[in-house]
Amino acid sequence: MRHPKVLTRTLTAALGLGLAVSLGAAAPAGAAPDTAADRGAQAYAGYAGSAEEAKANQAFFDAVMTSVAKKRAANPSAAAAVTVVYSAANAPSFRTQIARSTQIWNSSVVNVRLVEGSNPDFRYYEGNDSRGSYASTDGHGGGYIFLDYRQNQQYNSTRVTAHETGHVLGLPDHYSGPCSELMSGGGPGTSCQNATPNSQERARVDQLWRYGLASAFKG
Repeated sequence: MRHPKVLTRTLTAALGLGLAVSLGAAAPAGAAPDTAADRGAQAYAGYAGSAEEAKANQAFFDAVMTSVAKKRAANPSAAAAVTVVYSAANAPSFRTQIARSTQIWNSSVVNVRLVEGSNPDFRYYEGNDSRGSYASTDGHGGGYIFLDYRQNQQYNSTRVTAHETGHVLGLPDHYSGPCSELMSGGGPGTSCQNATPNSQERARVDQLWRYGLASAFKG
């Protein structure tokens, strides 16, 4: 996902919060080249490929849901709320933001809970990447969220993390939305400090994890 409106002269503001998903991608291997030209080119390419990003976003959600469904099938007596397990071991600099994001989502919805633990359904990573922060699936029932250092310095870091986690929970980007909408990502600009999903976003996640998981069991 990229900032939807313009490519700025600095090019850094063109990188919105959100999804730049690559299907079949492996976990990030380390720092990537981070020049203004590189950022600009990829920001434009990311926005032009938004339809592909939307499909990949859905694929990531489906992969996480399938992973969770398999665990639920092995333990049918589990609590009513679906548990999605994550690992923050590879993003130590963002532990505070990840914890806040988890708290925000867990207090916002009732049909799914995020917990840190072993055998995770997805992982957080950190580093430098010209694509900014993004969510990615490996195509085999797992995936990860990558948190870019520079982008998290420009935008409210908890908002970045909560936004990316929103993709894991099934929400798409909506750049044209207001700051009060978490999935508007970078659309409202760097001054936006909101890191909480609005009522529509909360209701959508609860709906997905109430009815979507049943479909995953049948798949």
